[in-house]
Amino acid sequence: MSKSVVLCLASILFLNSTLGLYEDQIKKFDWKLTQIGKVNNAFLDLNPYQQNRLIVSTEENVIASLDPLSGNVQWRQILENQPRGQLKLIQMLVDDSAPKTAVRHQSSKSPYDILTVQGHSPAIVRGWNAFTGNLEFEWSLVPLQTETAEDSFWFHGNDMNLYHVIPNFGSHLEVTEYIANNGNSKGTTSKISASWIQKDKCLISGSYYICLEGSHLLALDLTATSPQILKKVVPSSPKTSLKAVRGVSGAVSLDGFIYSFDEKEKLCGDKVSGQSLLKAFQGDESLLVEADLKNNVLEISVKSVESCETWQNVKSTVQYPSHNGVPEVLAFSCRTNRQNTKVCSFVLTTEDEALLYVQGDKIRWAREEALANVVSGEFIDLPLSDSDGSIEDELKSKPGDLFGAFSRRVVSQIHLVRSIFLHVLGLGPAPTATQKAGLIRDAFGLHKMLVVLTQTGKVYGLDNINGKIHWSNYLRSVENFNNGEEMKLIVQRTSKHFPKQPICTIITKSAETKKGVLFSFNPITGAQIGETNNLNYEIQQIAFLPEDTTEFLKAIVLFDHNNQVHVIPENYKKQADGLYLFTANKKSAILNGFHLKFNEKSGQLQPQPIWTVNLSGHGSTQEITSIAAKNPIEHVHSQGRVLNDRSVLYKYINPNLVAVVTQGLDNIHKFVMNVHLVDVVSGSVVFSLTHRKVRGPIKIVHSENWLAYSYFNDKVRRSEITAIELYEGKVQANSSVWSSLDAPPMPLVERQSYILPFSVEFLKETITERGITNKHVLIATSAGNIMEMPWFYLDPRRPIIQPNQPREEGVLPYIPELPFIQENMINYNQTIARIQSIFTAPSGLESTCLVLATGLDLFVTRVSPSKTFDLLKEDFDYYLIAMVLVALTSASLFVKQLSARKILKQAWK
Repeated sequence: MSKSVVLCLASILFLNSTLGLYEDQIKKFDWKLTQIGKVNNAFLDLNPYQQNRLIVSTEENVIASLDPLSGNVQWRQILENQPRGQLKLIQMLVDDSAPKTAVRHQSSKSPYDILTVQGHSPAIVRGWNAFTGNLEFEWSLVPLQTETAEDSFWFHGNDMNLYHVIPNFGSHLEVTEYIANNGNSKGTTSKISASWIQKDKCLISGSYYICLEGSHLLALDLTATSPQILKKVVPSSPKTSLKAVRGVSGAVSLDGFIYSFDEKEKLCGDKVSGQSLLKAFQGDESLLVEADLKNNVLEISVKSVESCETWQNVKSTVQYPSHNGVPEVLAFSCRTNRQNTKVCSFVLTTEDEALLYVQGDKIRWAREEALANVVSGEFIDLPLSDSDGSIEDELKSKPGDLFGAFSRRVVSQIHLVRSIFLHVLGLGPAPTATQKAGLIRDAFGLHKMLVVLTQTGKVYGLDNINGKIHWSNYLRSVENFNNGEEMKLIVQRTSKHFPKQPICTIITKSAETKKGVLFSFNPITGAQIGETNNLNYEIQQIAFLPEDTTEFLKAIVLFDHNNQVHVIPENYKKQADGLYLFTANKKSAILNGFHLKFNEKSGQLQPQPIWTVNLSGHGSTQEITSIAAKNPIEHVHSQGRVLNDRSVLYKYINPNLVAVVTQGLDNIHKFVMNVHLVDVVSGSVVFSLTHRKVRGPIKIVHSENWLAYSYFNDKVRRSEITAIELYEGKVQANSSVWSSLDAPPMPLVERQSYILPFSVEFLKETITERGITNKHVLIATSAGNIMEMPWFYLDPRRPIIQPNQPREEGVLPYIPELPFIQENMINYNQTIARIQSIFTAPSGLESTCLVLATGLDLFVTRVSPSKTFDLLKEDFDYYLIAMVLVALTSASLFVKQLSARKILKQAWK
């Protein structure tokens, strides 16, 4: 058989087994941002003899190579999660056969370019290839005492050896030397007596272990044959903490002064003149790089260590964005251009977790690595165009006001004609900034502003079509709340109420005072609205008032730790009268309900406790691990479900129902998980379910009358998901208004469990404008995929097949294993690293739901659970339908003429 025949047969076999998207559909409705996290170490290599690259390590346990010209990721290695993947050390190998700014040459026989040490039990040592990112070798070390090994650290010696140091605080240090590429020990462990070492007052700087003890700095050279205690006098009450000077062994900075314990190291003085200091090598020369920020101008200077003079007139002055915060220089390198002049580049990380690449007097590129830790996201409608805005004004006339509506229509038409005339003459008004950026609402509501809030307190406005960052704001010194709850991003007013501007508010906590902080801004332009509101109390609970009919604003209700109620804005206090809210203590698993009453005399809201529910179980061993409420903007289109006998089973749609998950241990079944459905207005527990020998992580989604949650079954060692549906029965108590105080009897509960072929990272339901479209569940897997699971697979009413039993329409027979449907992966081959959350929002089309997936990467797409029934297909033949319409119109006119002639002839007979 000829080779051509074999190739043809092989091609046919591969084509038959291939599934995927059409090529023109890839990245048409989605985009992805590849992130690496906040950079803490960087090595810049601008070598004329080999490929330029920037090697970095991050706080997200990622090592990567970036292109210095564009900042794009060349390769990325994502290590294990904490604590196993915590990077203890990253070291670049400098090859003697190449210039000192270069790593291993391609012809070098060295076993590695990059050395990393991660974790502590076990500690994993790996060698990497800097050109490809491939793993060269790996070995691990299991410590004898895991408790003390957690605080251990490593450093790399000049002799290509690794030193492992385990501090026993208040006693001694244990130092062991290993060969870096194979893990063989080079001798016995040496113990260095040091009774003065403390956990929070010591650090490693090169081979020196330095501690702050009262008004002295004490240091030990861990590579010395017989280490001696070195001392330096410092101010008795330092204002800052110890910080190692980058690139220098045995040097730390404290309160703006430098203290060096290595006599071989020269630093040109003992005072830091700027915010950041770095010692680096350029060829055989030792240089000091200083960065100083004043009045939003960043000055970077380079000095020679030998002469302490400016090195070859290298100095950069850059206009620095104020929202980036304090910068820190991580790496520096120079090269000679064609004009035989020095071109130097600097790599800086900033307070808001951005990575900047400065060359000359410009910031060549910037990576917004704060996007690797998104805590909240909202899709905001874009503003209307001028013509659409005038139409909105016309529709605001009162019912029966015909003259007012007519006058507004005439005025709007005059303004429209005038604007067209001025535009033709080139005399029209200049377009606004949003119009220049193309931020105008489209006909289908698919183009929106994506506002995301990150863990560092930085908020971004991104275009959901292409991922472009239009604006950003940075809140300094803020953090998440005490109970593990993340800071909140609230939409108080949308863009639908033209001409009133939209308002978003960030609710967070001050890192200094631990009190609440409110920051309001326009989500379209990013402009701050008013001043930052620094509250004088700690926030315990957040609630919202219904949107009012005049300002179209949702007021914020804050419940502080003293059980006092605050409303922002304050003139909405009276509207909070009669509001119900609840609090939950995760540790004690106690829920408390309150009813707010407005006191006319004092003008204050008074919370009245009305119920308490204790979910801690027998022995108080249970703790709350998750609370899931329904999406406040969801609409329930269908009130019931049609059965096979044509009767209706009505849904139990309680808007006040909250799912509370508790976990704990018992003496028999070890791990026990309880799921409670609690009405947070009346305090009644509607339903409870217990799972034994299961453990987390628990992921839960709650919508309409159903609930789904995933967990790990410890007995059979697999991931499972349980679905619950609640029904009132075949008679509906009240079809118009729901009242928890006059609720119907306990619901009918259907429940079923299924086996998952993957582990779950997050669950989220799809949502549409009117709730007509079928609900699907988006399941994020640990492999970085997002599966769109139709609800009929999770339906708890799936029956076990029995003969001669009528089957309910649209219900599949029960099979315990859920399928792994490749076609339902909405991110196809765009793997999303470490998925943490999924946010969904309705679009202007009832069939389409907008999706944002966050983790280490960002992924935005759209899904259509019931297909695009309200939209023409992409391959719709417009020319054919136009030709058919023209042909039918022409035929009708021609037939009309024939008919007229026939009638005329019949009239003359």
